Amino acid sequence: MPDPKDDLPEGTDTIIAGASTTENEEALIVREPTARDKALEKIKSGSGKLSSQAADKARGLVGQGLERSSEALANVSKLVGDTAAGLDERLGEEYGEYARKAAGALEEAANKIAAKDANELIDDTREFVRKSPGVALAGAAIIGFALVRLVKSGLDQDKDDES
Repeated sequence: MPDPKDDLPEGTDTIIAGASTTENEEALIVREPTARDKALEKIKSGSGKLSSQAADKARGLVGQGLERSSEALANVSKLVGDTAAGLDERLGEEYGEYARKAAGALEEAANKIAAKDANELIDDTREFVRKSPGVALAGAAIIGFALVRLVKSGLDQDKDDES
């Protein structure tokens, strides 16, 4: 009967259960990276760069949006404040006072928005969505509906202008 130790690699005394490998397993362990593997690695590294560029671009757009929003709110606040005197004369001082309070609240909101940077707004939005996902979802739906209506009304107006 042949000695089983003769079949073992040099320097090995015994066989350990599960230690032997088949040719396929050995190929998986030692194989060289293929062109596909290299391409996947390039894609992964490129996607990281693209995502950081997209995040930077989004922050820039959020910053522009903050600036424009605060300007728009300030303009609306001024408009509401300017109409307060007319409301005093036409409807009574009570309604004029409501308009002044609304103008003050709008001006305060405009100042708060102007004071924030994009990262603060993004963090605040994330925190709000975590705390109130239902309200955030409803708000997103309302904003989406309003945007669709604005786009449709703009397209309808373009059709009327062409006629």
